[in-house]
Amino acid sequence: MARLILFNKPYGVLSQFTDRGTETARATLSDYVDVPRVYPAGRLDRDSEGLLLLTDDGKLQARIADPKHKMAKTYLVQVEGEPDEASLERLQKGVRLKDGVTRPAEAERIAEPDLWPRDPPIRVRKTVPDSWLRLTIREGRNRQVRRMTAAVGFPTLRLVRWRVGDWTVDGIPPGEWRDADG
Repeated sequence: MARLILFNKPYGVLSQFTDRGTETARATLSDYVDVPRVYPAGRLDRDSEGLLLLTDDGKLQARIADPKHKMAKTYLVQVEGEPDEASLERLQKGVRLKDGVTRPAEAERIAEPDLWPRDPPIRVRKTVPDSWLRLTIREGRNRQVRRMTAAVGFPTLRLVRWRVGDWTVDGIPPGEWRDADG
């Protein structure tokens, strides 16, 4: 039977088990998950937080990670500024990026979610307000959510992947993991 692990990846952790990129060692999955033969199903940028799925089943890994399956990924996004309805509509219809137009997304403003504190905290500017969005996409381009919010004029300050398909990070503290139910 396939094993599926739900991991709440902290800010600054690489979505891989080893780091060969720099002379200074960076935190990796091996610092948090001591389970043999599981691999990430998809990626989550080093400066993003939240749900990362790991599995020992290659077919499940492909189904989760491959954009052709259009698995929904929901993010809680803190942005600089206060997006208006026109900006949300642009996200909902698809945004032109350098690598083409994104698929339509679900996008809405939300109240500040009750999340764990980020370490280090985001940079706050006293003269610029910030707000939160819930953004659901069904593709996975490199740094896509950050590029989408910037394209509509609202740079991302904090990005937390909350849900992938039916799996959620709700109730899992940063740096912790649990096996998926059933």
